[in-house]
Amino acid sequence: MSNVWFITGSQHLYGDDALRQVAEDSKIIADYLNDRIGAEVICTPVVTTSPEITKVMRDANADDNCIGVITWMHTFSPSKMWIDGLKTIDKPILHFSTQFNEALPYETIDMDFMNLNQSAHGDREHSHIYALMRKSRKEVVGHWQDEDAINEIRIWVNAAKAFAEGSKLKVCRFGDNMRDVAVTEGNKVTTQAKLGWSVDYYGIGDLVDEINRVSDDEATELVEKYKKEYTIITEDLEAVKEQAKYEIALERFLSKTGCTAFTTNFQDLHGMKQLPGLSAQRMMAKGYGFGAEGDWKTAALTRALKTMADNDSTAFMEDYTYNLTKSNESILGAHMLEVCPTIADGEIKLDVQPLGIGDREPPARLIFNAKPGKAIAVSLVDIGNRLRLICAEVECIKPEKEMPNLPVASAMWKPFPNFKSGVKAWLLAGGAHHSVLSYSLTKEHIIDYARMAGIECVVIDDTTNFNDFEFKLMVGDAVWH
Repeated sequence: MSNVWFITGSQHLYGDDALRQVAEDSKIIADYLNDRIGAEVICTPVVTTSPEITKVMRDANADDNCIGVITWMHTFSPSKMWIDGLKTIDKPILHFSTQFNEALPYETIDMDFMNLNQSAHGDREHSHIYALMRKSRKEVVGHWQDEDAINEIRIWVNAAKAFAEGSKLKVCRFGDNMRDVAVTEGNKVTTQAKLGWSVDYYGIGDLVDEINRVSDDEATELVEKYKKEYTIITEDLEAVKEQAKYEIALERFLSKTGCTAFTTNFQDLHGMKQLPGLSAQRMMAKGYGFGAEGDWKTAALTRALKTMADNDSTAFMEDYTYNLTKSNESILGAHMLEVCPTIADGEIKLDVQPLGIGDREPPARLIFNAKPGKAIAVSLVDIGNRLRLICAEVECIKPEKEMPNLPVASAMWKPFPNFKSGVKAWLLAGGAHHSVLSYSLTKEHIIDYARMAGIECVVIDDTTNFNDFEFKLMVGDAVWH
């Protein structure tokens, strides 16, 4: 299980009785957080010297299950003691600006209380050394029992889980990128250095060999499961069975290679009867990342965001077409086949329809509408000298009318702050047509994740002013150059 180390700073100036109280209070706070932030909280002994601080940071680094550290200054902890330790730590850091008591004891407050409870004093010293050392961290302010503060920590923990998984995240790339497409390309080595993602090439023949090893009985058994989960509206169960073989083969192949994300490409299907559709959707529903047309960045990003969201309501997506009706402008997102059913609203149909591209037999796919509600659309792009993470807040809506001839899963949304400004900002930032749509995550998850990775993050939300946004991008070009 993932854990977070709770490290409390103090010093010997206040005496042994004070340090015993600091240790007791730290344990109480850590125990309270333990059940509430989504990771085990390990309360370390109070650190009061530079060697102690350096050792605990090194030990945190050495713990493979540790996804980050939370630091708290119960008293005043001189920050020069933290320099060596902060040089050592390479896990995400959260500084919790809190104190044990919630309200001031106005009638009894004295200097003993002040000496023991001086987090406001210690916080400023502690954060100064972070700023001086240009050490990235998240700052959370509030009482340790305040739900808003706990939620901020919980968001950071979710982002830290995804960041920690990055060092193990392997993308299986069947074939190459779609020919002549720019935005799905990128520097894989730079991306691995920043995010940990390893992107490996496998020929489509490797997958075909695995497909050919799937027995007819195995595929038939899986089709029976489909019948229980979806409304099957096709009579072509052989085409459905073909996708069942793909699903079984994909899961076996990815398990063998240790990959948790994969890409396909409709221009590279030698030996396959169909483009993976239903099978890709089903794999995403199990938590795997996916990217179409060889888009390895979005495949890995889908896996990362599914990890953050515990695979809840998070899907690979593509901006497809607009509705430009005045005062009701919106974006229709979909894909040829591959949208994850974790975002479905109501009935999910299973059908077989011609694809029109790929020069293969009509593939089976799941058809549904995405649920309404607030969500974020996230895109990772390589803009030459760096990676840029783009996060746009959107409002998913129900389509005004039925679309009976659209044989794919789809989502319709309105971007913030409004249609024109939201779309223009996305375009100006170089956002891709592929993204990850999540109802369970917020912009704060993405900001925290980008901070941990040390990459640029731009946000488009209800406060975005297009002129200011354009200026921020120009400033970003200078800062991140």
